[in-house]
Amino acid sequence: MRHRLTLVLAAIVCAAALPGARSESPRAAIDAWIASHQQAIVGELVDLAAIPDIAADKPDIARNVDALKALLVRHGLTAEALPTAGNPLVYGELNVPGAAGTLLVYAHYDGQPVDPKHWQQPDPFKAVLRDGRLEDGASLVPGPVARARYEPDWRLYARSVSDDKSPIVALLAALDALKAAGRRPASNVHVVLDGEEEAGSPSLVGAIARYRQKLAADAIVILDGPVHPSGRPTVTFGARGILTFELTVFGPKFPLHSGHYGNWVPNPAFELVRLLASMKDDRGRVLVPGFYDGLEPLSPEEQQMLAAVPDDEAALEKLFGISAVEQPGLSLQDAVQRPSLNIRGLSSGFVGAGARTIIPDRATADIDIRLVKETPSAAMLERVKAHIAKQGFFIVDRDPDDATRAAHPRIVKLTVEGGETNAYRTSPLAPASRAVVAAITRMFGEPPVQIRTMGGTVPIAPFIQAMGVPAIGVPIVNFDNNQHAENENLRVGTFFTGITTLAAVLTAPVPAVAHPAPSPVHPAAGAAHQR
Repeated sequence: MRHRLTLVLAAIVCAAALPGARSESPRAAIDAWIASHQQAIVGELVDLAAIPDIAADKPDIARNVDALKALLVRHGLTAEALPTAGNPLVYGELNVPGAAGTLLVYAHYDGQPVDPKHWQQPDPFKAVLRDGRLEDGASLVPGPVARARYEPDWRLYARSVSDDKSPIVALLAALDALKAAGRRPASNVHVVLDGEEEAGSPSLVGAIARYRQKLAADAIVILDGPVHPSGRPTVTFGARGILTFELTVFGPKFPLHSGHYGNWVPNPAFELVRLLASMKDDRGRVLVPGFYDGLEPLSPEEQQMLAAVPDDEAALEKLFGISAVEQPGLSLQDAVQRPSLNIRGLSSGFVGAGARTIIPDRATADIDIRLVKETPSAAMLERVKAHIAKQGFFIVDRDPDDATRAAHPRIVKLTVEGGETNAYRTSPLAPASRAVVAAITRMFGEPPVQIRTMGGTVPIAPFIQAMGVPAIGVPIVNFDNNQHAENENLRVGTFFTGITTLAAVLTAPVPAVAHPAPSPVHPAAGAAHQR
């Protein structure tokens, strides 16, 4: 059945190719060019990754900006830095005579902080080459990192080598490969590189009003995130949003001896556990009234898309060490189309060697809710508050004073943490979506893996909402790249395939659209990056 659905999707996307597009695949020429330029391509990436890129480090950010402008110019684009309220955007243009539409390609040049003592190399920003995954016992490859040929399973290890500097280098290599193959992009290519993505992109939406003419486009292509674990070219059409908050339930004003006061003074840990248990049943369904409001049944085309994603769920269960999923009968792809409620941490009293026989003074849970397009964060927060109140709790936003304690037997402090990011989703049937999928299908001879909604969250979502044009994700790095963690890595075979994928995307004839009026989106400044 899955094979038949894959063939159906292949037929759909091939039929979506717009009239006049060249039908033959330039893959052989593209791949040959990449094979003969591996040393130069990897050399550019290693040099770029060597510049530390923590968003708060202004001198290093300035070095990145200068390096990126020079890199864009070297590959045929005009380039400039666009000042913002925070770190500059790096902007580039390559306009194509006769192009009907414009692609705005988004990536980011900042990276996550590093703790060098947890890295298996002297300098996290100085790339090393290994003959496989470090976790599998891979060894260092002797000699220079930049070399004439690479084995596909070799990996580069360095901060930001996959998230997100390799997509920048891959995009420019794809432009060079197309030119060498006698091709050119089907659309104008405008590039915007964000210097604050790992800090939540607080300045990105604010830059739209200032630079709307430069940023105007008919579709956005997002170069971030990993490909599907199968390693096949991947296209994503949306990402879940996130709402994070902390719940603290209060007991006595200070910890009390459990022998002297047990059975008499209420224990806040038990109160919190009961509150949390009221939010979800034993089959994983959230019990907060209205939690799933707005969700509609998927169309047949969307159901086919989900069924065609080649997830190996049995292998994932084995990898994660679980014997059953939370909601029996729900596939992974089905699960991420819905909002989720997660306890990401619990704290009360002491455990382990420091355990004490006390009634704690408080108990705290950190919660994250993943949002879908139909469940905006503000409405979801109100539903959660209403549910908590229905359980008999008085909700406060700060530690209670004596008068509040005397008036209410059950008190919970609810504080929203960081920023709230809503979900976004582009229709897979939109002309731009169909054009990108058809172009990748022509290049590789089979359709890419198509993800209706990614489970994680990206801070570019408010920017997409404000721009009001289709947004399509085209990740190109390996799924097991340790992004945000120590020993971040890039599988070079996946990287080189990603260049071919981006060459295909650049040949997609994205149609022009009517540009909407600016959207009144005002995300919280300094929103924490959540994944």
